[in-house]
Amino acid sequence: MSNVRIQPTADMDEGVTIGDGSSIWHLAQVRHGAELGQNVIVGRGAYIGEGVHVGNNCKIQNYALVYEPAYLEDGVFIGPAVVLTNDHFPRAINPDGTVKSASDWEPVGVTLKEGCSIGARSTCVAPVTVGRWATVAAGSVVVKDVPDYALVAGVPARRIKWVGRSGFPLVEDGTDANGKKQFRDEKTGDVFVEDNETLTLVSEASATTNTEEAK
Repeated sequence: MSNVRIQPTADMDEGVTIGDGSSIWHLAQVRHGAELGQNVIVGRGAYIGEGVHVGNNCKIQNYALVYEPAYLEDGVFIGPAVVLTNDHFPRAINPDGTVKSASDWEPVGVTLKEGCSIGARSTCVAPVTVGRWATVAAGSVVVKDVPDYALVAGVPARRIKWVGRSGFPLVEDGTDANGKKQFRDEKTGDVFVEDNETLTLVSEASATTNTEEAK
């Protein structure tokens, strides 16, 4: 572990794994068994629960609450004050009045796929999965799985557009040879095809462009 920056006010349990180049800022709390990859940023006052997996190049902004057993793939963005829940039926006590213990409930997690973004003050109600490169608009409440490349908003969150890897909304660009709607990311040139509420990347134009520029 090298080039790791942990502020003195951060609360770090033993048994936490942190990759090279990561930063843990003031008043953040990272619990036992959490695994943070390389170049991860954990903002002021954020909470990372026990055993949570955070992939490489993730950004977890100020006061976000990432409860176990959440799983974050590489390149995930979590905005300020986002909450990832972990309980279907939350109660502080049992029906007989006794305080609930760890054995009285089964935690369920939120899964965030590669490159997705969760906007400020959004809540993801476990168990849900937010797909690759999807975006959850600020203030949304996610109660069902979000497809890859979807932009969802509202309470409960619903898909309102498609977005590309750039994060910008896609524009409709005719149809393909099979009559399916095509969409284009104007920032990268990537081309997608829509089929029954599923979007598939069919052409990575940016990769071609970069290759040509290298020549």
